[in-house]
Amino acid sequence: MKEYVQVNGRDYEIVKLLGHGKGGYSYLARRENMMVVLKQIHHEPCDYYTFGNKIEAERNDYRRLLAAGIRIPRMLEIDVENERIVKEFIDGDTAAQLVQAGTLTEEHLRQVREMAELAMAAGLNIDYYPTNFIMQDGLLYYIDYECNPYDEQWSFERWGAQYWSSTAAEE
Repeated sequence: MKEYVQVNGRDYEIVKLLGHGKGGYSYLARRENMMVVLKQIHHEPCDYYTFGNKIEAERNDYRRLLAAGIRIPRMLEIDVENERIVKEFIDGDTAAQLVQAGTLTEEHLRQVREMAELAMAAGLNIDYYPTNFIMQDGLLYYIDYECNPYDEQWSFERWGAQYWSSTAAEE
């Protein structure tokens, strides 16, 4: 039996769960033969992160990332009342899969470092964990909209880079 979720009065067919993060569940969904990601915000406790209004934070972070020039999936619609976001589906391997397979290249690292420079210039940190990045058609996308005020401790070089090596994948 097919499962449908409504966003702003439009039905989206849920195809499968893509992932679960500290802010919500992301599903691969279909509407009129177009594949999208439908994110449902959740309010499960998180020991290491404090949240305010999650749906507004997603909208504001999306705008900040766009303004910074970081390559992200387009937000197609937002349903504030039901705390749902529909965004462009980026189809490809995550950086974590590339690390695990030993196929992460210098070009991948160049692209994430370029994003890190753009984020820092905009006064932001993004979540550099490799599951938040997908390679599609030779371009690396940051698929999470989360960003925070810049803090060198959480920069790519001081925190994120440790997860982007084959030795990290083996641990």
